[in-house]
Amino acid sequence: MDILGTLQTLWETSGFYMAASDWRQIVMIAVACVLLYLGIVKKFEPLLLVGIAFGCLLTNLPGGGMYHAELWDGMIAGTVGYGDILKQGGLLDVFYIGVKAGVYPSLIFLGVGAMTDFGPLLANPKSLLLGAAAQLGVYMAFLLAVLLGFTGPEAASIGIIGGADGPTAIYLTTQLAPHLLGAIAIAAYSYMALIPLIQPPIMRLLTTKAERECKMEQLRPVSKTEKILFPIVVCIFVILLLPSTAPLIGCLMLGNLLRETGVTDRLSDTAQNALMNIVTIFLSTSVGATTVADKFLTPQTLAIIVLGLLAFSFSTAGGVLFGKIMYKASGGKINPLIGSAGVSAVPMAARVSQVEGQKANPANFLLMHAMGPNVAGVIGSAIAAGFLLAVFGG
Repeated sequence: MDILGTLQTLWETSGFYMAASDWRQIVMIAVACVLLYLGIVKKFEPLLLVGIAFGCLLTNLPGGGMYHAELWDGMIAGTVGYGDILKQGGLLDVFYIGVKAGVYPSLIFLGVGAMTDFGPLLANPKSLLLGAAAQLGVYMAFLLAVLLGFTGPEAASIGIIGGADGPTAIYLTTQLAPHLLGAIAIAAYSYMALIPLIQPPIMRLLTTKAERECKMEQLRPVSKTEKILFPIVVCIFVILLLPSTAPLIGCLMLGNLLRETGVTDRLSDTAQNALMNIVTIFLSTSVGATTVADKFLTPQTLAIIVLGLLAFSFSTAGGVLFGKIMYKASGGKINPLIGSAGVSAVPMAARVSQVEGQKANPANFLLMHAMGPNVAGVIGSAIAAGFLLAVFGG
């Protein structure tokens, strides 16, 4: 028996040998460890970032064969089908089918709908305008991305980061620019976690002390009938307007209807907890798997990270500036700080509005008022994604 030959074969088939032949995989393993640190120690969107980071780690450990980017490139080219993925792919390839088919983001929206109270929005329907205004970052980042040389579908996928809605960003990117999914997902969830740092300076810069001190009246009570009718009406109107939003809006409103009917509590509980947690594991690890070294370590990734920050900043500014218009139009009855909550990061953005409002006036209680534009932002980001998909998805 040739012991030396056997040892040499073992060495040459080991991941250590393979990693030594491509420095980029070593860099990506380090990136995965940094992301794990941010998720675990710094608590940056840990429920998703930990899974994304571990998926990144698994896909860049050479020799594991858990994810095959070439198979998905073949699917884009039309030479590979889902059957081939199931036969030839690894574990993370199978997980990724749910992302590519739009199943996981839609199921996440089902859980989000079941957890969301649209009462503050119904009590103050003008909040919809703030949610719409806070989508400014989507279109500004889109235009900037086009100027930097990205294609229309790529720019649309980058722009949706400004909606501050991870599942929406993932859904749109898998349809339009799947090769950018890893970078876009990491940028979106990282900046969502940094909202308490990104938004306050912009909010203070764009408002006066008197505007920040504005105290709002208590919201009116919302009837059970209104809450039940709302998801049905929104589902019909929005999907008829933009059919491409059907998976996201349909699941969001179904989840909310399960919450509000009062006769489907078990289903609502499952959507909020067990189903949401299971899908989050599959979604995060399979998204992380797309961060293969040769696709992630590119100048495009750095550009996406910068554009993502600008998208969040423009979205915050858009909401606050429209809030100032509403402040003037209402005779000083609407605090413009709630406009920053028009991004879709529920409920973090609403909490930032509350904190900044109380800093200016300790008697200020803006949380419930800010929840209106905050949940409007969820609908607004899905509509923005549907519009971009309708334009570039053909």
